[in-house]
Amino acid sequence: MPLRTYDNAVAIVTGAASGIGRALAEELAHRGCEVVLADLQIGLAEEAASVINASGGKAVAAELDVTDSAAVARLVVETVRHTGRLDYMFNNAGISVGGEANLYKMEDWTHIININLFGVIHGVQAAYGVMRKQGFGHIINTASVAGLTPSPGNVAYSTTKHAVVGISTSLRAEAAGRGVRVSVLCPGVIRTAILEGGGKYGRMLVEIPPEKMRSMWEKLKPMDPNLFAKKVLDAVAKNKPIIIVPSWWKIYWRLNRLFPSLGISLAQRSFQKMMKEFNTPQKK
Repeated sequence: MPLRTYDNAVAIVTGAASGIGRALAEELAHRGCEVVLADLQIGLAEEAASVINASGGKAVAAELDVTDSAAVARLVVETVRHTGRLDYMFNNAGISVGGEANLYKMEDWTHIININLFGVIHGVQAAYGVMRKQGFGHIINTASVAGLTPSPGNVAYSTTKHAVVGISTSLRAEAAGRGVRVSVLCPGVIRTAILEGGGKYGRMLVEIPPEKMRSMWEKLKPMDPNLFAKKVLDAVAKNKPIIIVPSWWKIYWRLNRLFPSLGISLAQRSFQKMMKEFNTPQKK
């Protein structure tokens, strides 16, 4: 049985109740995919699934904590038992912890690593064996442009996203001979709740007025999540290894690859300018 793109395929999307995850789930369903919307926010996930079903798509919601490896494994097993296959596994759930590294407590590190890194690992661990047995499948892990470049003021987030890039590119090389595709998704700035405090389960360790936060992100021209999802799924269909959307962020990535010292210097200047502009007290 070959991988289906996307008509009559089956996909699991974690973090699917809102933001990037929800946009991906809706676009997958629009293209004919049966989608499992997995999220800790089960009410929002059920609402999103209802919208998809009402518009003629096929979707179910599942309550899922991606930090629970056994729960992720159960979801994959139950999905395959119900549908007979798993074409796509989108390990998308993630949060941000914003603020300088000196403000972090160990619980902040543990919190973000458990969700952003182990959440992906649990999804890979659950799906990869199933897909190898099938002889087909595509794992898509959500990292970030911050996983390809320096990201001062967001050190913990950047740490986890660099790790997700490493997992994805290494597994892609390993899995290709087994019929399993692996891609890493590196969004630039997308208009989601994570831009205003890290999302529901994220944390901000500095006090930044919402209007200043919005003004900062608007300068980077956030992309609408629905347009983002369309572009991402087009790239997934082409089996792109590293998917950077919006595409203009590729310039920054390539600059850092060719001139890493310059990339660090530019990131440093940008961060210092931002801190001077905000001039806000740190949380205690």
